[in-house]
Amino acid sequence: QVQLVESGGGLVQPGGSLRLSCAASGRILNFVAMAWHRRAPAKERELVATISGGGITSYADSVKGRFTISRPNANYAVYLQMNSLKPEDTAVYYCQLITLGDNYWGQGTQVTVSS
Repeated sequence: QVQLVESGGGLVQPGGSLRLSCAASGRILNFVAMAWHRRAPAKERELVATISGGGITSYADSVKGRFTISRPNANYAVYLQMNSLKPEDTAVYYCQLITLGDNYWGQGTQVTVSS
């Protein structure tokens, strides 16, 4: 069984930075990509950033230039470096691992941007 565990969330002031981490364990076959999503209160879930097995990245317009997704070599893990944080970035952030046959999700980590 594949499990994803996120960490790194917390409370930060506007303009600050946080780095989220996600590590996957278990038997992973036919890996495709990893991604970060977020869900703010009373809003739909939003795809924040994606990184493929080959290292190709994509970002939501709302975070371009501020967030960076990356993966350590040879590991099923993913980071999200978040800089210049804004109050509207406040949300629960979820890690996703995508394979050819399935999707796996972490439990989520809360990020709150407030003064």
